Amino acid sequence: QKRNLTLNEAVQLSLTHSERIKLGNAKVDEASAKLHEAKDNRLPELGLTGGYLRVNSPKVDLKVKTAATQQQAGAGTATSSLKVDQVSYGLLNASVPLFSGLRISQGIKAANYLHKASELDAKFDSTDVIEATMEAYSNVYKAGEALKLVQENLKRGEARINDFANLEKNGVIARNDLLKVQLQQSNVELTMLDAENNFKLATITLNLLLGLKEDTELQLDSNWFKPVKSDPGYLAWENLALTNRADLQALDYRGKAAESGVKAARGEYYPSLALTGGYVAMYIPNVLTVTNAVNVGLGVKYSISSFWKTGAKIDQAKAQVAQLDASQNLLNDQIRLQMGHDYQNFLSMRKKIEVYGKAVEQAMENYRIVKNKHDNNLSTTTDLLDADVAQLQSRIDFTFARADAMIAYEKLRKTAGVITQ
Repeated sequence: QKRNLTLNEAVQLSLTHSERIKLGNAKVDEASAKLHEAKDNRLPELGLTGGYLRVNSPKVDLKVKTAATQQQAGAGTATSSLKVDQVSYGLLNASVPLFSGLRISQGIKAANYLHKASELDAKFDSTDVIEATMEAYSNVYKAGEALKLVQENLKRGEARINDFANLEKNGVIARNDLLKVQLQQSNVELTMLDAENNFKLATITLNLLLGLKEDTELQLDSNWFKPVKSDPGYLAWENLALTNRADLQALDYRGKAAESGVKAARGEYYPSLALTGGYVAMYIPNVLTVTNAVNVGLGVKYSISSFWKTGAKIDQAKAQVAQLDASQNLLNDQIRLQMGHDYQNFLSMRKKIEVYGKAVEQAMENYRIVKNKHDNNLSTTTDLLDADVAQLQSRIDFTFARADAMIAYEKLRKTAGVITQ
């Protein structure tokens, strides 16, 4: 199977196939559910309770006399004890929170901040996946270009062997020169085997990363591997990183969530106020029947023990805020250090392209001169073969330098937090 594959298509496939992205999305869904749960705390609490009880034969003495018992008492007849052997009841209770010491509102804020932090974590995970995809894409390109150059050199070597074989047959050159050419051809064949192996392994790695079949032949877009000329400067890159890094923003939201946790912990010093209501129904045979007993009122709940228990919770929440502040400062320093390293590496790779470009011109010209000298018996076969190896190596180095410079640039964009743009 053959497939034309641009870098953008490769990135989209890797983001779709990546288990790490799926894990991050699952965490986002979990944070979203927790946010929904926090908001549900504002809704009314509604409970229904019912029961049916069988009891023994208790002695019941009603203080409130019914009309029948009063008539019996007026007639001088003794009141018989009531027979009660079962009780049925039902309770419907509703409670709407009016004030809870800001615990509900701060809980919603904290859950919202954590939800945003989880989204940013997923975004930061995607930058790692994109970077890995670009490196795998670049490795396939480099391996393929190296294989092409070695195959080209191998064809040139075959033609050289034929020429040297004819010259040796006519007694123009010594057999030793022919053996040297044949030996170098064998070395080039071994190099081609390594190049083929590297190309196949790089292709398999990229296919697995994208969720494609391992034997898929990929036709890459070489236009992506062009020299990068734009460079806003180190300070501009650093400002981008401190502004756009998803992991830094996620820490900031977690810090805000921790601050909301401190306020929620302080809310335990205050009482809770709720609007309550309910409905009661009860049936006791031969004794009592209650229906349409509706009640509405205000309920207050206050824990006196909060005076000596809440302080520890507040200290714990403050400690979490301090930890996140320290982590954020530490990450700031790490970003600056990483940006400095990546920026210098980017500048170095750009310079290497220039150097290797000149080296290719020099090696090609050197090979042309040495070949002309060899054709005129002014240089040795060893000089010719050395010049041929030098020009092949310079072309491979130049191809690799262009690909590595693009990876260095994308690494710089990843550190700056803009690789997803």
